[in-house]
Amino acid sequence: MTSPKHPELSCYLLPGHTNSPADAIEEAKTAERLGLGMVWLSERFDVKDAGVICAAALTATKTIRVATAGTNLHTRHPMVLATMCSSLHYLSGGRFTLGLARGVNIRNELMGLSKVTNQQFVEGLEILRKLWRGEKVMGYNGSMGNLPYLSMGDWLDADIPIHFVGFGAKSLRFAGEHFDGVHLHTFISDHGLQRAKALVCEGAEKAGRDPGSVKVWSVQATALNPSREDFLRKMVARMATYMQAPGYVEMLIALNGWDLEPLEAFRANPLVSSMAGGIDSVATLDQLEELSELIPAEWLPAASGSAEECASAWQSQLNNGADGVVIHGSTPEEFAPAIAAYETLKST
Repeated sequence: MTSPKHPELSCYLLPGHTNSPADAIEEAKTAERLGLGMVWLSERFDVKDAGVICAAALTATKTIRVATAGTNLHTRHPMVLATMCSSLHYLSGGRFTLGLARGVNIRNELMGLSKVTNQQFVEGLEILRKLWRGEKVMGYNGSMGNLPYLSMGDWLDADIPIHFVGFGAKSLRFAGEHFDGVHLHTFISDHGLQRAKALVCEGAEKAGRDPGSVKVWSVQATALNPSREDFLRKMVARMATYMQAPGYVEMLIALNGWDLEPLEAFRANPLVSSMAGGIDSVATLDQLEELSELIPAEWLPAASGSAEECASAWQSQLNNGADGVVIHGSTPEEFAPAIAAYETLKST
């Protein structure tokens, strides 16, 4: 397999809300052509099914890795999740990575699902890895349910990396103990990134693992020469949507060391409470303009501006402890000029 030119760079497929999932095919091709090492899919329960979109991206490409960032441990039966992942692994010659998130609490409640606990993660990862090694799961009755007998065939030998998708302090330590990598969150400050890296390393050391073996991917919203509409839709709408969900953005605020007062004012605003759905899906430009006044500028750290400024911002993430950067909020076609600038920056 040919090595990518920039294995430390990656991007999202179908960033944000979409009505046209087929766009992922050309986005994956373009990302591969630009030399990126990976593309990630954030699953949504509309037209962004992880198995379907990842399969499309993998069959349309030859070298780039495709990952979920993320899907959930508890929205599919363990056997179904294991089968999806092993199918993608063998379909692509080993280019699939599984990224798992706990899920948003309010969505879990609405779907009738409980929150994924650390114990469930530990037992779930063990089940997946056993099945991928061709081993059997027999007589299991625990946090993953009652599983009398699971077997995918003793011929399987699929080494599939599993990344944790999240950013809470306790979760980052836990991820360092049990996962192969960590996929962080948009709008983490330099201070927050350094702290996240330290927490992951702390967890790895506690488990007797090599801290360098657990890769940390930062996520940076990117807008090349953004118009006002670009800024509102790619930055403001995204952060506003995070701020809508109770108990969600609080972890980001804690990691970055921000004050909670702006969040309280945001949620108390009548426009926010009147939104019938995720802000990034339903808000008009006029509404986003109004909401932008409620979000402090420091809460929107991003790669924004000229191609050189975007490239420099990516490099800063690597300098502050990230093993890789996930370009978010822009398609490969949109950020392509910044890749050229990044190549120049790397060569100096």
